Amino acid sequence: MESINHTLFLWLNAPEHPSALALTLATFFAEQLIWAVPLLIGIGWLRGSEGPRKAMLVATASGLLGFLINQTIGLAWSHPRPFMIGLGHTLIPHVADSSFPSDHLTLWWAVAFSLLLQQRHRSTGIGLALLGVLIAWARIYLGVHFPFDMFGAATVAALSAWLTLREVRWYLESSYRLATGIHHRLFGKLIVLGWVRE
Repeated sequence: MESINHTLFLWLNAPEHPSALALTLATFFAEQLIWAVPLLIGIGWLRGSEGPRKAMLVATASGLLGFLINQTIGLAWSHPRPFMIGLGHTLIPHVADSSFPSDHLTLWWAVAFSLLLQQRHRSTGIGLALLGVLIAWARIYLGVHFPFDMFGAATVAALSAWLTLREVRWYLESSYRLATGIHHRLFGKLIVLGWVRE
């Protein structure tokens, strides 16, 4: 299996001297696009009614659970990144920690899959899931992940999304009340002015 992982990596990894356009796009997808997740959740919360806000909380729980599962996997089994074994070309700096599964993609797809499983937000979830493919390509292209790291991320993300939606009764109402209380304290004046939804 590891030989297949290496072969796929070398097929997708950047050449030694990639074009400036490919490098710019890959770097954006690999390092900057992830910030769209907190931005989307923040906008969904600030502009949404109760339904969308609860959907954002479930998506956040999915992302957090995915990250926790990844940390547990990394502690139990440390898999080296390509540059740690001298394979391919690495075009962005990265700490030499365990590569499997990809934290970036797990977080992205955990949110995407969570929204995809919630009928009213399915189209947003599909769009995010497709963008996740670009993140996966970029992080392999730039030399910081193997392809199997991305399959691992997809598995963890799907499990996280399913579990947090299945067990929503245990945490959603209490976390919604807590988040709403914080929201009112932080944005009370803006709510009065009508700039932010109550």
